Amino acid sequence: MATVQHWTGAEVKALRAAMRMSLKDFAAHLGISERQISNWEKAGKDISPRPVNQAALDTCLTRSDPEAQARFAHLVGDSLVSDRDADAAIEPIGSSQVRHPAVGSLMVKVEGSVFLSGPSNAPVWVPDFYIDVHPVSNAEYALFIAATGHTPPQHWDDGKFPEQLADHPVVFVNWKDAAAYAEWAGKALPTAEQWEKASRGSRGNVYPWGDQPTPAKCNVRENGVGSTTPAGRYQSGVSPYGVYDMCGNVWEWCATESSPGRRVLKGGAWTSPFNRATPSYFNDAAETMWDDDTGFRCVASAEALEKLLGR
Repeated sequence: MATVQHWTGAEVKALRAAMRMSLKDFAAHLGISERQISNWEKAGKDISPRPVNQAALDTCLTRSDPEAQARFAHLVGDSLVSDRDADAAIEPIGSSQVRHPAVGSLMVKVEGSVFLSGPSNAPVWVPDFYIDVHPVSNAEYALFIAATGHTPPQHWDDGKFPEQLADHPVVFVNWKDAAAYAEWAGKALPTAEQWEKASRGSRGNVYPWGDQPTPAKCNVRENGVGSTTPAGRYQSGVSPYGVYDMCGNVWEWCATESSPGRRVLKGGAWTSPFNRATPSYFNDAAETMWDDDTGFRCVASAEALEKLLGR
């Protein structure tokens, strides 16, 4: 469908009306305060949400039902751009999104720069790379299983994932499983520094969305969800590059070896208290460990991927 070229308070108000949500419900849906939504709506065309919130609004519109989309299009008219221009309209600031040519996963470019790393905010240089926008899903991992005969996760019934969990992160995978998938897909597991930069941005945000501790923006223990959540659920919790689930949902394996036979884990999980989901938080585990709250995502070098894409 068409999308919004540039969100203002007027489009925010129209989207809420189109989705027929109260101020309270709409704020909760986006993970933004009611006061913030109210301020946007009152200011109308004179205010524009921050890029991270514009990305959340784009996702909210895209995932709404066809009737709500039609009502929204009727309300805003000329604010929409066509499908052909949509990718440019929603591209996160300072980065670009692509589909990986081998497996079709959505990836986003993280430009090379110094970023503030770890609890001490030490400056670290990281070159250009691309990272998966979402953790590897059950459906994506199933393609790997089918192509290679790799052993499926132990909770899959007869080697098949539950259909209702297709777009949830794959879990019960150890580091070697994750590394095998990454190699098959023509990618790699991220280093701890790559993962943290994609989460915090170059300015060293405490959380993907900024410095404010807001558990409602992610799937952590305090929210009581009690399981993994599907891709795109926490729209207001995306990182400055537009990467989802960098706090909570599942712990993610990294390439970085913390000690012989152990690898770094990042991001916290649905089982984790919020204070352990901080992107700078250190955690690791044995390479053979697997659990119901541990998954992964992949990266690709900018040079190699752009060569494949003919850029």
